[in-house]
Amino acid sequence: MHVDIKEPQNRISRNAIRVWLISEAIQNIIGFAVLGVLLYLDDRFSWKEWIGWILIILLAISIPAAIWSFISPYIQYKSWRYCVDEEYVQLKSGVWQEKHLLIPMTKIQSVETVQGPIMRKYGLYSVSMGTMGSSHIIPALPKEEAVSLRNKIAKYAKVKEEDE
Repeated sequence: MHVDIKEPQNRISRNAIRVWLISEAIQNIIGFAVLGVLLYLDDRFSWKEWIGWILIILLAISIPAAIWSFISPYIQYKSWRYCVDEEYVQLKSGVWQEKHLLIPMTKIQSVETVQGPIMRKYGLYSVSMGTMGSSHIIPALPKEEAVSLRNKIAKYAKVKEEDE
């Protein structure tokens, strides 16, 4: 039996880019602060020479990683798609490696909306779905859309459960 499943078309909020950029900036600031303190302590207390070299290598790796962290949110946003129907939740994402995930409604055990402090500033929520083996997230949706989607998934998952 061949079932034709169309590609998901729904996009997450464009504000996801801002949220991801702010999160990356905070992580980079913390990472560089820790690295700076370690470099200072290495210089101040004359730790073994190899420790200094490791810290310099970490710094050399961290700089391009930090630059990439400010480019990747734009690419991630372009690749994120989702779709919810009575049979499946479809998630499509991936920058380097495209990932297309189909979650049958019969496997969904829980669904919730999640909002962190940065997402709160932009009025965004993530919808998190739990299955027996893992959890899956649709990130950065406006509140009304996230709540509606959560209720829709819960309804479809419950209906499928009762049918069995």
